[in-house]
Amino acid sequence: MAKVNVKRVKASDLELKHKVVNVNRVAKVTKGGRTFSFATIVVVGDGEGIVGHGLGKAREVTESIDKGKDDAMKNLVQVNVRNGAIPHEQYAKYGAAKVLLRPASKGSGVIAGGAMRAVLESAGVKNVIAKSLGSSNPHNVVKATIKALQLMRDPITVAKQRGITLDQVFNG
Repeated sequence: MAKVNVKRVKASDLELKHKVVNVNRVAKVTKGGRTFSFATIVVVGDGEGIVGHGLGKAREVTESIDKGKDDAMKNLVQVNVRNGAIPHEQYAKYGAAKVLLRPASKGSGVIAGGAMRAVLESAGVKNVIAKSLGSSNPHNVVKATIKALQLMRDPITVAKQRGITLDQVFNG
């Protein structure tokens, strides 16, 4: 398995947009009745290759979204996206969630399910075909999608690592 190069990014000086992936209502039964709280998964990104995810828990939905945003700002990573496309096909696994990302032709749009769609759109990917193969648990699908994006390598990086020219990368 390839090692994931994590490029952490600071949230300051970035215009980040957030998307709520999932809101889960949790009921705790006490002597006085049921107490409800909310757990929210939030994805933030700048649409240009920076994306992060976070989990917020609170008694109110809006508070849990705010906490999730704050947590996501602490987990920002840089991913390899050029001109709204991914450089190559990539498979990744996190827990029981498995995801497959494939580059799509220009104008195809984001063909992906809910949790993956939020991550891909926040990262700035505009043309991709994505499939969730394993568990549909949104926590793990989000983490597997971000892992797949981090495993992407562009041709320039490959050429530097192998010590060859770009023509040799493309023509074998």
